[in-house]
Amino acid sequence: MPSWLIVILCTAAAVGLFVVGMSLTLLFKGHHIDSEISTNKNMQRLGIKCAVQETREADGTADCRPGHDDLPAGCSGSCGSCDIGHKK
Repeated sequence: MPSWLIVILCTAAAVGLFVVGMSLTLLFKGHHIDSEISTNKNMQRLGIKCAVQETREADGTADCRPGHDDLPAGCSGSCGSCDIGHKK
């Protein structure tokens, strides 16, 4: 059996295992895995923050209330609602 065929079969098996694992998670838990820091309650409870929010807190731009011309409207300082390219 050629080596390229072995690589393709191993890749297909790995993707298949991933799909089965995600499907079982969906079946048993009843919902998709919430890996977004801004919406995951357990991550927020543990105090985990994304790199964008930590950077903004460090340089003092984390308070992005609507109404400021230099800050995006509706930005709460979390990854889900702010753009990454924001600069003061």
